[in-house]
Amino acid sequence: MLDRDLAMLYGVPVKVLNQAVKRNLKRFPSDFMYQLTKQEFANLKSQIVTSSSRSQFVTLKRGQNIKYLPYVFTQEGVAMLSSVLNSERAIRVNIQIMRAFVKLKELLLSHKELAAKIEALEKRYAEHDEQIKYIFEAIKQLLEPPKQTQAIGFNV
Repeated sequence: MLDRDLAMLYGVPVKVLNQAVKRNLKRFPSDFMYQLTKQEFANLKSQIVTSSSRSQFVTLKRGQNIKYLPYVFTQEGVAMLSSVLNSERAIRVNIQIMRAFVKLKELLLSHKELAAKIEALEKRYAEHDEQIKYIFEAIKQLLEPPKQTQAIGFNV
């Protein structure tokens, strides 16, 4: 998550969030937090953005620049923020973010389990009827993630 998005959730200015992190840099190794490169930031700015929290990158007035490149926090970095931003709101927001991460992991895991169960059913019944085989093929196609032509995210 971007520092700007987290600052908005925690109800603090970006500067305050980043100062708290800088005062506690030992808590944020490179796998918890990193700063975007100029190229990554340029790519982010050029994307069509619908999120109001990110649209600030796109809607800067002519001649305005962002003074510092944004920081990106991994799941572990977001968890560490709760110990750095020690307020009631920071604790509540952090709990909600962690719950969202857990739900996402559960969803991904259940998707894999569902695919394995379907494959087992296919092996069991596909030999008996050719029509069932086509049904399983259609279900497998629905479970496959859509093919992306452009990479999403940032490479470190």
